[in-house]
Amino acid sequence: MSSIPDRPWPAPVDTAVPQAQPALTPKDALKTFTMPPGYRLELVASEPLVRDPILSEFDADGRLWVLELHGFAINRQMDNSFEPINELAVLEDTDSDGVYDKRTVFMDGLVMPRAFKVLAGNCALVGEPPHLWKACDTNGDLKADTKELLSDKFATQGVVEHGANGLYWSMDNSIVIAQNDWNLSLKGGKATILPSLNRGQWGVTQDDNGLVYRVFNTDPLFVDYLKPDYYARNPNLIRTRGLYEVLADPKLSHIWPARPTFGVNRGYRKEGYREDGSSLYYGGVSSPMIYRGTSLPRELQGHPFVVDGPTNIVHLLSLKADAAGTLSATDFYPRGEFLASTDERFRPISLTPGWDGTFYIVDMYRGVSQDGPLQTDYLRNYILERGLWEQIHYGRIYRVVRDGIPVDEKPHMSTQKAADLVRYLSHPNGWWRDTAQQLLVQRGDRSVVPALAKLARSAKEPRTRLHALWTIDGLGATDAGLVDKALRDADPAVRATAVRLSEAPLRGGDKAAIAAIVALADDPSLAVRRQAAASLGEMPADQRIAPLFAILQRHGDDPVTVDAVVSGLTDLEPAMLARLLAETGASDDAVQMLAGAIGRSRNAGAVETVLAEASAPARTPATRLALLTGLQTGLQGPPRMGPPIPGAPAPKLLALKAQPKALMALSTGTADAAPAAKALLAQLDWPGKPAVAATAERTPEEQRLFNAGREIYANICAGCHQAQGRGSAIAANLDGSHFVLGRPDVLARILLSGKEGAIGLMPPAGAAMSDEEVASIMTYIRGNWDNRAAAVQPASVKEWRAAYAHRQTPWTDKELEQTP
Repeated sequence: MSSIPDRPWPAPVDTAVPQAQPALTPKDALKTFTMPPGYRLELVASEPLVRDPILSEFDADGRLWVLELHGFAINRQMDNSFEPINELAVLEDTDSDGVYDKRTVFMDGLVMPRAFKVLAGNCALVGEPPHLWKACDTNGDLKADTKELLSDKFATQGVVEHGANGLYWSMDNSIVIAQNDWNLSLKGGKATILPSLNRGQWGVTQDDNGLVYRVFNTDPLFVDYLKPDYYARNPNLIRTRGLYEVLADPKLSHIWPARPTFGVNRGYRKEGYREDGSSLYYGGVSSPMIYRGTSLPRELQGHPFVVDGPTNIVHLLSLKADAAGTLSATDFYPRGEFLASTDERFRPISLTPGWDGTFYIVDMYRGVSQDGPLQTDYLRNYILERGLWEQIHYGRIYRVVRDGIPVDEKPHMSTQKAADLVRYLSHPNGWWRDTAQQLLVQRGDRSVVPALAKLARSAKEPRTRLHALWTIDGLGATDAGLVDKALRDADPAVRATAVRLSEAPLRGGDKAAIAAIVALADDPSLAVRRQAAASLGEMPADQRIAPLFAILQRHGDDPVTVDAVVSGLTDLEPAMLARLLAETGASDDAVQMLAGAIGRSRNAGAVETVLAEASAPARTPATRLALLTGLQTGLQGPPRMGPPIPGAPAPKLLALKAQPKALMALSTGTADAAPAAKALLAQLDWPGKPAVAATAERTPEEQRLFNAGREIYANICAGCHQAQGRGSAIAANLDGSHFVLGRPDVLARILLSGKEGAIGLMPPAGAAMSDEEVASIMTYIRGNWDNRAAAVQPASVKEWRAAYAHRQTPWTDKELEQTP
């Protein structure tokens, strides 16, 4: 079946849609879609062959693997079921008519799985929190009969959208996991954990250069200019520019649904809607996909698609780079969506690149897209009034088609020889290149290295040279001559990759490698310069200062370069800061980041040295402010230690040897540095300063609330605010926050109604919780990490909930700060 191609586009908003949308048959659902002229959808699978699909991926022979989440929002309360009822199935088209007609359950009995990745040899990675499995079929029946545990720390069971997911095999052969603090490598047939930083919400993709992209909630696209490994190596960092950089301004990127879309958590906020009831902004964007296929118009290649299930659309962005290589994303169409439906139950969950050169849309098809724990009262009532929680366990998968463009032939790569796979690295369709590389790396057949080296040296397309280089690296066969050639490649992405491939000799102190990468620190390409700054941090510690100092001197105006340099200076920050301050014209941004790293290290001697530098009469006001602000920011974050013991005495402030008289003088002045100096004094201790009284031990009841709050935090909050409460690019730092440690009713108001501020919207996570659950999470975050505020009782939450029940919009920082 195919969608009707002659519907008007851009789609007018259908305000006559049913108040209570019933489930439609697949045939009728196809009539609800609108697309730009020339495009249409083809239904390739639907219930009962597939039910509750959330993710899909093609294997090397063109079979479609589908992960099904039957336990999502299963009842009137929209609770998730933690019974083993979910499945990973394999769909086959046995008669080659383009419609799947055979289903084999590869793995069943899964509990709320979040992710999977197809591997060679009828194997798959399966993310079933807290477990990450490698499951294999060993007898050819497409049913898993072995299961190997790779990790028991793959997120926690809880809210689906706030758990580890992705398992995306990227070009450098790391398997990227969103919302997780580690990635995975399977090089050499061995599973290796790669330290990372928790970024993104649902879904991962890459472009032809291997840059990784993610999304978060209402922000449609972020990019990693550098790998998270670099930022993870220095726990003293206070900023991570270059990682998870926002590309689309959410205030300028608008959506154009084909129906009123009030069925979202903030559907009562009329300022987010047009007069016809259609949303201006995303309701829950996820699953980015850079289109790298060949069976849709060339104008789409290299541009990102995202899905927004709550508003029933698939949105297309335009990704562009300026002369320096800095990326930005805007709406591809000034008005109108690539795909919009008038059916409220159309819930696009993910997008799948196809072997045929097009892509596929996974539609969970149900009325509820936000499970109970994170629903506002408004959304819960909206769902119940319309019966949207009923009629579940449907599911559809669609193929996107453009008339007049042929599709690729079906693959049979699993049985092809390694030498035959090499040629697919030059294929114009990104799916074939990615799949060939993954198969070659997993097979580990080094006989193809000469052919790969030839491609790396002389393939016409830079993307083929990149695939060849990374495939060789995945086989453990990288050699200095090949890397040296790539360092001089005409394409900057190839040169940047060669810099990364030089890191092994850099770690060994190889003089030739160091000289080559130091030279590229002044490359014409910003991407290459940034990569050189990051990679030089892999040199032996005693060799880093001079070249990295030179980079800060020449390129300290680029915050990404600054953070890349600081990431490689673990415990060397005082020496680098001293050298910078000895020179004129040092970058104040670099000064601030180094001072911040020193503050976070909590090295008292180094902090006193920075205070002396800040108080020096000859110091410029801007540099003085940078030093104080950096220190103060660094001291706010937790030091390098494990989580505090529940109920332990309050930690000491950073102790100085003597009263910081110069800093105290700065705090009483009228200069810009005074507020920073005052804030810094509050984080320091010295002989004679009144001690901060420790919070009393918790009562047994308070400890019970604390323990319950720990579980809630891990399941709902840690995905954004991090396990240690440090926050992220889209969530505030909770450790030391005055909103957390101040009046408890203020924190309760944030949890119950949400908060808007510079970092974005904090959703009303507590709106759908009981009074006891809100009290538990408040008790936990007020008493964990370095926080030592008093516990909160459920009775108090009940009073605050009643007192502020009239509040229909998030609080602002200004409103909360002015609380009497």
